[in-house]
Formats: sequence, C-alpha cells, structure tokens
Amino acid sequence: MNTIEAVKTLTTWDQQGRYVYSTSDLAKIVDDPTPAAFRKTIERLVTQDVLVRAARGVYVFAYSRHLGPTTIEDVALTLRRGEYVFESLESALSQWGRISQIPLDRITLMTTGRRGEYRTPYGVIEFTHTGASPTEIQQNIIDRRDIGHPIPIANEEYALRNLRRVGRNRALVTETDRKESRYVEG
Repeated sequence: MNTIEAVKTLTTWDQQGRYVYSTSDLAKIVDDPTPAAFRKTIERLVTQDVLVRAARGVYVFAYSRHLGPTTIEDVALTLRRGEYVFESLESALSQWGRISQIPLDRITLMTTGRRGEYRTPYGVIEFTHTGASPTEIQQNIIDRRDIGHPIPIANEEYALRNLRRVGRNRALVTETDRKESRYVEG
C-alpha cells in the first residue's frame, strides 16, 4: 500500500474513532500481498511520520484528530487488549486527592495481564498484575468514558487496597477524612 492510500484508509478509521493499532490490526487494514511487503509499508509509514511507534507492536496514527491527553490510555488498552485494565495505585490516588504529587508523565494501571513498563512518546505506562476476580474488579471501578477516559479508575478504597496489596510506598498518601476526599476530574 502506498503512503497516500494508507493515509486515506487511516483517516477513514480515525473518523470512526480508531487511531491506535496493534500490528495485527494494521495487517488487516493494510492491503499488502506478503508479510515482507507489510513490514516495509509499516517501516515506511513510521519513517514518513504517518504512524508513531508507541511501543513494540503498537502504532498511533500521527494525523488523528483524537490525539490528546488520553492517547496514553488508548495505547495501554491496545497493549493489554482482552484483559481488565484500570487506573489505580499512585495515579488513581492522585485523582482522588490522596497524593499531592500528580504524576504528569506516568500512568499506573492494574491489569489481569502481564506486568510491565512501557516508555512511550505519550508517557510511561506501568502495568501491575492483579489476581483479583472480574467480579471484584467490576465492583470497585468507575467507568469514565462519559468524561472522555477510556480506562476506568479504581474507587478510592480499592486504590488504597491495591497499593497495600502490591507493597508500594505509602509515604506519599495523605490521611484525610473520608468526607473530604473527592475525585478530581483529569
């Protein structure tokens, strides 16, 4: 597929809200006859700044109208597609006003998938594995798609429980009266 056709195709997908792709996603939409031709097309699109390599096997359409502060969340969901992923630990506690320092270049996520850390052009994504059941997770997360966040957030108590469970440093957590604590939209 040549560059002009690729931009047209990616723009069509972008209009439908899709702008972050795994390699296998791209293989389905890029019409190349062989795996070698597909690899060359992807390399060319990255070199020509049509695609941004966000992480190994994850690409972002550089001309997307959806690029913004939640792009890091879309990348994270693509990295752990098929798994539960929710914001927790320091990121969530910062949103709940329990940590005064707001992590600007990092998002801490819990996942039923593999743990790992990814340095992307959109910030650092830190996944921590949880063995929690889907029922436990569903009962303790808040959907934020209505405010533009594709990843749900752990409620305050669950974020604190996760922090203790994984043995993270709780020195940054401020003690507060439950009535004072509130979610800060971000």
